Amino acid sequence: MASREKRVVFITGAARGLGRSLALALHRTGRYRLALTARGEAFETSSRDSILRGPDVHWVSLDVTNPAERDSAIDQVAELWGGVDILVNNAGTMVRAVVEHLTDSDHQQQFAVNYRAPLELARLVLPGMRARGRGHIVNISSVGGMMAMPTMGAYSASKFALEGASEALYYEVRPWNVYVTLVAPGFINSEGFAHVSYTSRSREASAHASSPYHAHYEYMADFIAKTMQRVPSTSESVAARVVRLLERKRPPLRLSGTFDAALFAMMRRLLPRGLYRCLPGVRRWGPH
Repeated sequence: MASREKRVVFITGAARGLGRSLALALHRTGRYRLALTARGEAFETSSRDSILRGPDVHWVSLDVTNPAERDSAIDQVAELWGGVDILVNNAGTMVRAVVEHLTDSDHQQQFAVNYRAPLELARLVLPGMRARGRGHIVNISSVGGMMAMPTMGAYSASKFALEGASEALYYEVRPWNVYVTLVAPGFINSEGFAHVSYTSRSREASAHASSPYHAHYEYMADFIAKTMQRVPSTSESVAARVVRLLERKRPPLRLSGTFDAALFAMMRRLLPRGLYRCLPGVRRWGPH
């Protein structure tokens, strides 16, 4: 078993976006050992990464929804470095659909990745953290976990669930000096909007102007794409905030990942009904 002078950080979804930016930022400090996960083709590509390599980096093939792979991944890290000191549940997925266009399988997939997987991984690392008397679980949430947006109901539901369970866990493990933090980014300047998935019905409605919900998809997709391309926050700037978070002796339960996340939280408290009038193209929604 290797020396534990450096804290071991386990990051899911490390192949791209925030996960990769966080891995790079932590790797540059030289103060951490990194267990980085990806699945399928992303794992094959990332495990050959010329930057994220070395004795302090270990790539793990992991589908976070697969129980056997979760067990194996945590066991690998325990055998290699003695266990996980910091768990960063970053992997996530989003299906874009109004509630009427969601099926049971759509709900199951959203919750399997965004809710169940983070809690199952937390359950696997907690015995070691309690035994060592220290640890930190960081769950990457979203402003969608404190306020919902049209066409993102299942995504928001999964993040609301993650927030509730994480808050309960925060209180449960404090006696062992184990902390839980919810990091809630808002809009990040990236191509992330291109990676959302659609249900068969939401894809059809998005493509056909005759659909009752066509305007919902048209205006929301355009609004989100344009906003993500204009905001100053990047995956690197959010990663820098997370690095600072990991250095804190008493990390908080909640951390805004971007400047607009704090703004959204304030709007949610002050103007819950007024938000409807601010939705893009809302006067074109519904019957004309």
